[in-house]
Amino acid sequence: MKYLLLFICFTFSTSALFAQEGKKIDYTSDRTRVDEEKYPDATILQKVQNQVYFIHEGIEVWCDRAIFYQTDSFFKAYGNVRMKQGDTVNMTSKYAEYNGNTQFAFASEDVVLTTPSNKLTTDSLFFNRVKQEAFYRTGGKVQDSASTITSIRGRYFMNQEKFSFRQNVKVRNPEYDIDTEFLDFYSEQGHAYLYGPSTITSETSVVYCERGFYDTRKDNGFFVKNSKVDYENRKLEGDSIYFDRPTGFASATNNIKITDTINQSLITGHYAEVFRMKDSLFITKNPLAAIKQEKDSVYIASDTLMVTGEVEDRNINAFYDARIYKSDLSGKADSIHSNERTGLTQLIRQPILWSGESQITGDTIHLISDTETDELDSLKVFFNSFMIQKDTIEGYNQIKGKELYGLFEDNEIYEVDVIKNTESLFYVRGDDGELIGINKSLSAKIKILFEDQEIVDVIYYTSVDSDTYPSSQFPENEKKLKNFNWRGDERLLEKADLFKGRDSIILPKIKGIEDPEIYDDFFEGMRTLNTNSTLKDSTLRPTQEDEVPKVPKKSPKLKAIQPSNEQ
Repeated sequence: MKYLLLFICFTFSTSALFAQEGKKIDYTSDRTRVDEEKYPDATILQKVQNQVYFIHEGIEVWCDRAIFYQTDSFFKAYGNVRMKQGDTVNMTSKYAEYNGNTQFAFASEDVVLTTPSNKLTTDSLFFNRVKQEAFYRTGGKVQDSASTITSIRGRYFMNQEKFSFRQNVKVRNPEYDIDTEFLDFYSEQGHAYLYGPSTITSETSVVYCERGFYDTRKDNGFFVKNSKVDYENRKLEGDSIYFDRPTGFASATNNIKITDTINQSLITGHYAEVFRMKDSLFITKNPLAAIKQEKDSVYIASDTLMVTGEVEDRNINAFYDARIYKSDLSGKADSIHSNERTGLTQLIRQPILWSGESQITGDTIHLISDTETDELDSLKVFFNSFMIQKDTIEGYNQIKGKELYGLFEDNEIYEVDVIKNTESLFYVRGDDGELIGINKSLSAKIKILFEDQEIVDVIYYTSVDSDTYPSSQFPENEKKLKNFNWRGDERLLEKADLFKGRDSIILPKIKGIEDPEIYDDFFEGMRTLNTNSTLKDSTLRPTQEDEVPKVPKKSPKLKAIQPSNEQ
């Protein structure tokens, strides 16, 4: 009875041990021998004609020579090593070792891991079969049908067909390059997620972001943090950018900025589309174009802005409630069109212009700039031209005619000619400012001379009919010429008036890209190696570079510091 109990206990403990450790490692070998002095408790397996062969729970291993510690369920393989797991994973190397108890493998020297969708090469590779994860930390290269990716560290999640690359990550494709420090890559779809400072460089563009997604198959993506797309002569920035490299199309949402590096212009707004191949862009939601000139900048705002044309022949088309402003000139119209090559800016449909204290209206207004100096050269008003300047004390000085032509010097108007059926009404004052009377004149042409934006002389030509009347004898209803329309309250006095009275813009919320996944330590649960392993326990300890930094989901709250009353 005593021996029976001992036998039952031994049988139970042995079964429990094997149940805990799993199936034993089976092998075949042409030559088997032992060398207790050099390799105690081990069997030396050797190829003669056929490679040494191991099989254990779905993994097969071939090699030229092996040292097998059967009691520990552990072996080291040398020479032309090949590991195979089903139909999905094949790995070759010069050296490998495998622990059947933990199902942990290590390979070194010319390691190549292939799957149906990619090939990984590295100097050394760790493979956790339980988690179905592989890891390298001494540099590796992954190739798929479209790209080659290199990095110092990499982790492969086989069940997800996902790579996580860290440190000096480089994606090389015939059409573009990606450089970043942290990239998650789904090899089956070719999807890449970028974290941290990243650039995508091609022959025609450079994309920068600090968080983004890129489809390496379709060659497009979107970027949501400090995003920029830099073409040959334009740079697009925005809170969120979509970019399609093959078509040269990009769109940006919220706080967008487009810089034209050649023409020295800047356009802002909250939605933009850029068509590189057509050399054009489209901007909405409070668009504003700032065009740098030699001594000043011109600003154009509207509901919608379109910029078309090649370098040095740009067209700016602003439509619906278009406004223009510079320090000494401002205006409004239903639409404004400006061409860089000709220097012509057109204000179309209900245009109005303010130059100094003068308000100018007509059916259409043209501003012509000197293309060499970018300074204003002349002004043309077609049909129903009307100039109004408020008198210093009361009333309005007025000139009207069919057409009006003005000349500028140093961006200030110094001469105006009004032709065809002209009329004028002026408040005539003496040197002391006292009102002498009101002059009303008719003529074929009127010339007005200005100094410091003030009228200093008026000259009438041909068929002049002019009279000056005392103010008390001048009928009140005659003090305004026909079609008089003073719009001084609409005048743009500062840059901010470009958006005065416009509806406020409600910006859409950018969903963005989720924080990177925080992975468990790859070596978790495998801190103790087999005593015969070529690795050291310290090798299984994670380094600072292995850890993925946590990204805060919310910005930290900043506490305001109140100034002290103490001196």
